[in-house]
Amino acid sequence: MSKELRVIHAEMLMELAEQHDDVMVLEADLMGSVSTRKFADAFPKNFLQCGIAEANMIGVASGLSAVGKVPFVHSFGCFATRRCYDQIFLAGGYAGQHINIFGSDAGVTAVTNGGTHMPFEDTGLMRLVPNATIVDVSDEHVLRAAMRHAYHRKGVNYIRSTRKDVPALYESESDIEIGKGNVLNDGETLTIIASGICVHDALEAAEIIENNTDATVAVIDMHTIKPLDTELVVKYAQKTGRVITIENHNTIGGLGDAVASELLSSGVALKQFHKLGVNEQYGQVGSLDYLKDAYGISAERIADFCFSVLADK
Repeated sequence: MSKELRVIHAEMLMELAEQHDDVMVLEADLMGSVSTRKFADAFPKNFLQCGIAEANMIGVASGLSAVGKVPFVHSFGCFATRRCYDQIFLAGGYAGQHINIFGSDAGVTAVTNGGTHMPFEDTGLMRLVPNATIVDVSDEHVLRAAMRHAYHRKGVNYIRSTRKDVPALYESESDIEIGKGNVLNDGETLTIIASGICVHDALEAAEIIENNTDATVAVIDMHTIKPLDTELVVKYAQKTGRVITIENHNTIGGLGDAVASELLSSGVALKQFHKLGVNEQYGQVGSLDYLKDAYGISAERIADFCFSVLADK
């Protein structure tokens, strides 16, 4: 039985702290929601409860980095980025500090917490931080690899993820290389490039399409949005000529824009290119299934869109 990603996150913090005494964990009054209470009990000298003051938390993390510590901070994705963006950009990035940020309940996975807690802009904001790394978690092994990479990679690292469990995509952490996408289903007719929870729906959509047409659909888990695996993007764009990006995020500033920019720069001649995701919308309250359907990123909505793409010769 799979574990919730919040539990994986807490386990990885424990593992890293056991291996490295410079690890510091900072929370914004959310220990219970992300399972870090055990860490606080086990490593009291490596834990700081900053309260509901995210901007201050980033400032504290920057100070800790300046004296040789490796801080990991957490809050909802919207509060971990948008609310304290100036501190991330200046106290973190500009000052050359090493800060690892876990933005939980990314996009529609905030479900009943609703629009105020539903980040559709966090990837776009973090893409604008020079040299930041951004990972959108699709399964527990991606999260483990991302956190290990974040410990060793100096600078600003942002990991966005659901707190809940997701089906496994990989057998082990060794299947993941941060900065390189993974081809989960090969195909010749259409390429779907997805990240985070959308990878699972993309795979379901590909199965629906292949069961109902003679098309074959390549599905790529682009877990690392920055730096983007440009080589893989270009290879499959040339191979299929049709590219669709799918993200649990605004189509402005996220994965779709990153892929589009690289394809335009590379000069690949495409038959079609489309971005699926949130379009000029705010968040709302609802179940995960309802929200995915409402924003057009459920397997059925993806498949329907792909059918229209394939019908347009």
